Amino acid sequence: MPDPRPTSPGASLAPAPDDARFLGHPRGLATLFFTEMWERFSYYGMRAILTLFMIASVEVGGLGFTKTQAALVYGIYTSMVYLLPLAGGWLADHFLGLRRAVLYGGVIIMLGHVSLALHGLPFFYTGLGLVALGTGLLKPNISAMVGELYSRTDARRDAGFSIFYMGINIGAFAAPLVCGFLAEKEGFRSFLGEHGIDPASSWHFGFAAAAVGMFFGLWQYLATGRHLGQVGARPAAAASPEARARTLRILRLGGAGALVLVALAVVLARAFPERMTMENVNAAYAVLLFAAVFGFFGWLLGSSSWSRAERRRLLLVTILFAGSCIFWGVFEQAGSTLTLFAKDETRNTILGFSFPSSWWQSVNSVFIIALAPLFAWLWARTAHRDPTSVVRFALGLLFVGLGYALLVGGALGAEGEARVSPGWLLGVYLLHTIGELCLSPVGLSSMTKLAPPRVVGMMLGVWFLSISVGSFLGGRVAGVYEEFELPTLFACVAASAVVMAVVMVLLVRPARRLLAEEG
Repeated sequence: MPDPRPTSPGASLAPAPDDARFLGHPRGLATLFFTEMWERFSYYGMRAILTLFMIASVEVGGLGFTKTQAALVYGIYTSMVYLLPLAGGWLADHFLGLRRAVLYGGVIIMLGHVSLALHGLPFFYTGLGLVALGTGLLKPNISAMVGELYSRTDARRDAGFSIFYMGINIGAFAAPLVCGFLAEKEGFRSFLGEHGIDPASSWHFGFAAAAVGMFFGLWQYLATGRHLGQVGARPAAAASPEARARTLRILRLGGAGALVLVALAVVLARAFPERMTMENVNAAYAVLLFAAVFGFFGWLLGSSSWSRAERRRLLLVTILFAGSCIFWGVFEQAGSTLTLFAKDETRNTILGFSFPSSWWQSVNSVFIIALAPLFAWLWARTAHRDPTSVVRFALGLLFVGLGYALLVGGALGAEGEARVSPGWLLGVYLLHTIGELCLSPVGLSSMTKLAPPRVVGMMLGVWFLSISVGSFLGGRVAGVYEEFELPTLFACVAASAVVMAVVMVLLVRPARRLLAEEG
């Protein structure tokens, strides 16, 4: 799971250094641990059944979307989940403060899941929008609060983030099991029918479980928030009345602009209903997203204020950004392409026990929990060999590519009505998890180390932006699931990751030289 670790500007607000009431760490870490665990439960529980709900027929309670339509919706949604934290972090720094941003984000997320639990397409789209908006407020700021629990010199800092990361994966492991059981399991549908409830509403019970999970997270966040002390209580940047007034003006302009865009979309939808297809909406989103990306990097690289060495480092950051986009474009297909393959082509039975296809999305978290200590030991043992961040980028890309290369064999065995062994997907998730453990923990660090010192803070936004672009690209790939032969599609996905891994390998020596200059 993506694990952003922003540096903390508020180290002065850290609790006393002798606070070791939670596994040797500040008691406030427990508050944030369980808040994030339940928030990830709600997010990954909903994500596990989202694509399946969209492609299910109306007769069994789904939306009846084609696989292409479902993939396009999924791509925009997951892209927005990682794009909106840019705004959420800014709002927390300049207006809300970390503490309130996390609280408001959690409330909005819960309301989004409640909306998804209701019947009707308007509730569905409203729910997705609210979950994305709430995640944008909560996700970056709760990570920043973890950083503020420790002083800059506290040796427990990295271990604290590792414990926090375990909370993410515990929630991500449990969520598909619970929400997938409620949404898909025939036994639960029969139970609903026996009690006079339409079995087709089982999907909405799955979404409701995600809402309940977020409720538990909010409850314990409020009940134990006193352990956070003053961490995150005040905005970091809006210290003066002038700064606050400036922030309010920006908010008003941004809000007005958003309302204008929404009103324009409604007018266009009513005037040209035949043009407001998911394909056209997706294309419009792509234009805006990539215009923002190219505009940003054009401005960054085109500025005359950089020295020659700085410009070379920024060029390398741009290439790393592209590598990150490819990695997440492959990895984030767990909720789309891999879910479709699990549903349609895989024999979801182990030792005679049949399980819902959504349960596959718990496998990554199981492997993360099992392998993370091993990889921590491995990186410590090989530190003297200088396994730079670029090397780990290359390894991450290689392993996600190998995952899809392996799935080519599974796709060849799934021709006709045949279903393949669950071992194929198990191997894919193992390889993808190894790739994630190589790249994700050092992704932000690799960009900030190479960036010129005066734009280091901007690199947090670049990291989130790469995940957003990658998630959107993954949705586009899943959108052609029915148009290509699966072995061909999977081979193309694998090749894109492996080629980018080769590019990363070629950059290892230049990156080492640049890092040496930085140090």
